[in-house]
Amino acid sequence: MRSSVFLLCVVGLSLTQIQFSSADLVKQTCRQTPNYDLCVQTLRSDPRSSHADVAGLAMVMVDMIKAKSIATLHRISELLGTAPHPKTKATLRRCAELYDNAVLKADIPSAMEALKTGNPKFAEQGANDAANEADSCERAFSGASPITSFNRSVSNLSRVASAIIRLLL
Repeated sequence: MRSSVFLLCVVGLSLTQIQFSSADLVKQTCRQTPNYDLCVQTLRSDPRSSHADVAGLAMVMVDMIKAKSIATLHRISELLGTAPHPKTKATLRRCAELYDNAVLKADIPSAMEALKTGNPKFAEQGANDAANEADSCERAFSGASPITSFNRSVSNLSRVASAIIRLLL
């Protein structure tokens, strides 16, 4: 009986140590990014982070860029149906093209594939390209953009992902 209790305590402490280690890895990794709070919040929102190594954390972040880019493209589609000014519609179409053809069909897939195959330099480039596309979309609006918060989110997530991926170089 005593040995069972002892074994249970040892296993429990080991599991606690594993959880602390993964939480520490998230914090340690995020300290090396340009946006610690966004990094921690994003990684902790995904259960895969609790048992991931740095490459796994990078993949989680790239998945988050993809999700936010899809949400951005959806929002652009909604706005295209209601935008009253032709110039705004034209800029939204340009942004839709950037997100659809560049970010979602090129940048994110190349980053994911590069992470899977152990090519962090190409993964970093894909994340940087996604940030640049979001920034380009934002700059295309002269004045107020109806999707500023979306563009900033994609850009910020991409910069955090790039910093995490850089740790793999």
